[in-house]
Amino acid sequence: MGPSKRTLVIVALTGFTLFLAFIFRDILKSPIRSNSALLRGHAVSVTVPIQEQSNVGLPVRLKIPGINIDSAVEYVGLAADGTMDIPKSQDNVAWFETGQRPGENGSSVIAGHYGSKNGKASIFDNLHKLRKGDKLYIEDDAGVVTSFVVRESRRYDPKANASDVFDSNDGKSHLNLITCEGVWDERTQQYSKRLVVFTDKE
Repeated sequence: MGPSKRTLVIVALTGFTLFLAFIFRDILKSPIRSNSALLRGHAVSVTVPIQEQSNVGLPVRLKIPGINIDSAVEYVGLAADGTMDIPKSQDNVAWFETGQRPGENGSSVIAGHYGSKNGKASIFDNLHKLRKGDKLYIEDDAGVVTSFVVRESRRYDPKANASDVFDSNDGKSHLNLITCEGVWDERTQQYSKRLVVFTDKE
């Protein structure tokens, strides 16, 4: 397989890490609106270390039978403002390709839109329905399917420390799904909560 990027992100943010900033990106709010105010005025730098070979394929589809998801996987990196970029399609999910591949040791991250646009639902509108023990599957570009099982769901306040979503050092493989939920605030242009579903490779 081709090289996989393992990225260390060094961030100059007051009281936050870039991992936290990723979760606050508007992709985790509404697919209709865009706002990166939480990063304005802060300097962000990114360091890409030595690339390593991976025996894990690139993800192409995410399947979650319990909530009727069978989605193409887009690849995203960092946006110009230093946050995790967003999927182009309301129907697709986005894998953070500068992080771990699903199935590699560490935490891989996939995000999806929440909310409606022109009366159409978004891919992760029902993510909150997943429960401990539910299964999901990643198919890679070689046709290999890797299964994951839900460990827990957590809800974060927009200002909470959530660096554990992107980082783990237990030597195991995790896939974390992120979106948002709660009440839309017109003043701040964001939802009131962030939802993260933590899963472990079977």
